[in-house]
Amino acid sequence: MRPTPAFTTCHWDGSPRAARPVRPLRVAATSPSRLLRTGQNGRCRLCGNRVDVHQRTDQRSIALHPAELAAARIPAPCRWHLSCGIAHLQGDGSAWCRIPHAVLCPGRPASAGLSPYIEVMRRELAVRSRRLIETGAFTPPAPACEPRPSSGRPVVQLLLGRYLADQPLEHIRCVAQTCQRRRCPRSVLSPHAPAGLWRLLPATAHRGQLALPAAPMAVYDLSRLPYTEQLRWRTQRCPAHAAADGAADLALTGWQVFDPLLHTVHIHTRLPHPSTGRHGQR
Repeated sequence: MRPTPAFTTCHWDGSPRAARPVRPLRVAATSPSRLLRTGQNGRCRLCGNRVDVHQRTDQRSIALHPAELAAARIPAPCRWHLSCGIAHLQGDGSAWCRIPHAVLCPGRPASAGLSPYIEVMRRELAVRSRRLIETGAFTPPAPACEPRPSSGRPVVQLLLGRYLADQPLEHIRCVAQTCQRRRCPRSVLSPHAPAGLWRLLPATAHRGQLALPAAPMAVYDLSRLPYTEQLRWRTQRCPAHAAADGAADLALTGWQVFDPLLHTVHIHTRLPHPSTGRHGQR
């Protein structure tokens, strides 16, 4: 008596096994956002609940609740919809919409005038946060922790504009995806690439804004570097991934258009100390 051979194309009961083709994730050349859909998932640092980070039309990022909600139950100012990976304010005419996580986050103060439907969702997320804390999967930030000092966010001049970085120059991390489908651990500031110079430049505004009658401000100037090098900084990529055009992004860039009226706290009239390294030299 011979044992019945096992067929990999069928289940144990003889029913056919559906084989799904493996489709690699790729980024279309015409896509307005280079972010892979799987690279936008994250967790809120205040409550630990899952969020989906998308890029807005103004090149900034927004954390949305991962589930779609009935548009009739959501106030009009809180309705968002996605188109080609870009988040747009207001609905798209459908019966469903997305809502910012900040409205539902139990770690933030509740806004005034919330509907009972949103209040119920806030309580559900609060219960989830408590379960994550009890199981040790999430540790809420300490209430006494102070925000990062503003001196750690430099103003960088590149591509005929000024941008405010989200962290110090040496900590700006590449946003590209590696072969292991993880974010690249290398820094954008590389010792093997040309570096910029710290300079004292007038605190003039850009993009048609009014000039400020203030003293010169410290700016990390990259405008003298080649265009390709400035573009590498703007796309926030290390030299290795800057040459790899097919690599996707696993995170949004941390640049913010510098506004001297809104970012006055980040204006410094002195150059960084020379001990910061060659990128801190004038």
